[in-house]
Amino acid sequence: MSDPVAGLLHAHRPYLVNLAYQMVGDVGDAEDIVQEAFLRLSQTDLDGIDDPRGWLTVVSSRLCLDHVRSARHRRVTTTEPERMERHTPLHHTAMSDPGERVTLDDEVHDALFEVLGRLTPPERVAFVLHDVFRVPFDDIAETVGRPAATCRQLARRARIKIHAAAPVAAAVDDTEHHLVTERFIAACAGGDLAALTEVLAPDVWGSGTILADPAPPPQVNHGRQAVGVNLLRYLTGATLVSGPVGRPVVLAFSERRLFAVVVLTVRDGLVAKIEATADPSARVTPSNGG
Repeated sequence: MSDPVAGLLHAHRPYLVNLAYQMVGDVGDAEDIVQEAFLRLSQTDLDGIDDPRGWLTVVSSRLCLDHVRSARHRRVTTTEPERMERHTPLHHTAMSDPGERVTLDDEVHDALFEVLGRLTPPERVAFVLHDVFRVPFDDIAETVGRPAATCRQLARRARIKIHAAAPVAAAVDDTEHHLVTERFIAACAGGDLAALTEVLAPDVWGSGTILADPAPPPQVNHGRQAVGVNLLRYLTGATLVSGPVGRPVVLAFSERRLFAVVVLTVRDGLVAKIEATADPSARVTPSNGG
């Protein structure tokens, strides 16, 4: 890729992968979609694009819409009655084994994606773009290929279905939570300690549970610097995405494998508390070091 496109890739890839993940529900598919969007950008005259991030958002969203439509078609034509009948429980009893935490959190996350999966593809895209990423309906109309008024109705129907189907998901991330989570993801993925400390509260504290046998004591850190440095040890270079609905949760993937779940508590526009559960054995380290 040319240097300008490489710069845009560095600046906007975390945002776009996160956005695509909310729509398709698979981190590998999300990464492939964003790669395709940047490939198309590299074949386009950049001088004719006033807002590259907006352009990439539209292209990525259209690719996601095509992907969701295709996946929905495959589900309908293959007919999997058992899967369609299964309902993953959204509430779990107390966890006696800390080693189950990533699995259980991932089950809840999968359950939320099951709820999103009940939406039609246009409903899902309209809901994610507007309610999660706050994209204006006029821009969503360009992606979905329907009038803005219709897109408003699509998002409204999606909201009703989600609230009715999943009480745990009823409290959709508000704008503040989403913006804070987005800044958190960008800083951690890029290894930017200065940007990360700006999103952390002065009295922030973090607790980290390492999945191992035997399990070590939880790691506890206090203050922006200590918490930030420890987070970057684990999260720099990872693919980070937020949960689709519910409280602020960041999922960390390495080579498309989930290795950490990070739950954020947001207060007054800053992260006040971080609870992380990590499986270092699932974290793939690049062979060239780093």
